[in-house]
Amino acid sequence: QVHLEESGGGLVQAGGSLRLSCAASGRTFSTGDMGWFRQAPGKEREFVAGRSWSASIRYYGDSVKGRFLISRDNAKNTMYLQMNNLKPEDTAVYYCAASPRRLTDEVAYWGQGSQVTVSS
Repeated sequence: QVHLEESGGGLVQAGGSLRLSCAASGRTFSTGDMGWFRQAPGKEREFVAGRSWSASIRYYGDSVKGRFLISRDNAKNTMYLQMNNLKPEDTAVYYCAASPRRLTDEVAYWGQGSQVTVSS
């Protein structure tokens, strides 16, 4: 079992920045990916960003490319999502996710979710 503990999030004005963290514990993967999805009210859950643990592979959803950056600290089993130039349409609950494969293929574990609100 893998436990994902999220932190960060909050309220920010449009154009501002926030950072999310996701610490993994338990039976963590030595391979596979970790990252984030988000879900806005009334909308389906949307892929945001993913990164592999064992290789320098990052991938992003089209709506956040060029604004968000995913990074990792292997020693802490923690992934980070730096969100820059935030827009009101980025408002959503952000869920950390982990997978033994590519995140867009399968999600095995979810975090509890962090609210991000961007005011105009």
